Amino acid sequence: MNRIALEVLISQALQEDIGFGDITSEAIFTDDHESKGYLLAKQDMILAGREVFTHVFRMLDERIGVEWHRQDGDAVQKGDIFAHFYGPTRSLLSGERVALNFLQRMTGIATETRKYVAACAHSGAVIVDTRKTTPGLRMLEKYAVTAGGGSNHRYGLDTMVMIKDNHSKAAGGIVPAVQSVRSRVSPFIKIEVETESLAEVREALASGVDVIMLDNMPLDVVEEAVRLINHRALVEVSGNVTLETVAKLAATGVDIISSGALTHSVAAADISMKME
Repeated sequence: MNRIALEVLISQALQEDIGFGDITSEAIFTDDHESKGYLLAKQDMILAGREVFTHVFRMLDERIGVEWHRQDGDAVQKGDIFAHFYGPTRSLLSGERVALNFLQRMTGIATETRKYVAACAHSGAVIVDTRKTTPGLRMLEKYAVTAGGGSNHRYGLDTMVMIKDNHSKAAGGIVPAVQSVRSRVSPFIKIEVETESLAEVREALASGVDVIMLDNMPLDVVEEAVRLINHRALVEVSGNVTLETVAKLAATGVDIISSGALTHSVAAADISMKME
């Protein structure tokens, strides 16, 4: 993760939550009052976000220490104590919510991603995320996907070319859209085209693109498209990908399965921060 971007993100979150000060903790505890405690898993999960959690407290108070008993990407069982912390009570309580928000969100994403990866374990398909991320949290959420065993699709619009349906329609078709891109973009940048029918798959093949996305196609059409493409481009399938469908999609022989559900609607992991 980009350390500068991370500090900006954490600073904004702390400012939003603490404002002009934690009036409750400051009224109860002196600055030199210290506490210790632990993080408790209240569900089975895949951990992600250790660095972010620790950095929240380090930015608040360098006297705070966090000792982790698991690595990002490790399985944590319900009831496990997977970290201990210590330091000034005021600072621990002031940073608790922000630190947990990040950790629970990232761990929830990693946990869900691991389920998708496990469902495709006996295929060659790679599970990837999308740009359907929480505004401002893309760096953290995409990191969490990798902690869960998935991979990242393009980070942003500047990472690779992806010609979607609206691009093609406005340009007059897939072929003219690809031609325009090739005349203006470096040959070192990959080109992906979104298709919604076998006719569009044929257009994309004729254009010689690097990746062909099969968007919201029925399973039998995906199978036919994979046969049609026949390794002449990487094949990505997307649209309404769920845990119930992902294994069947992987079995068709596609190379990449992308799912916005990994980030846009995942439940936060249930984690408690307990004082001893």
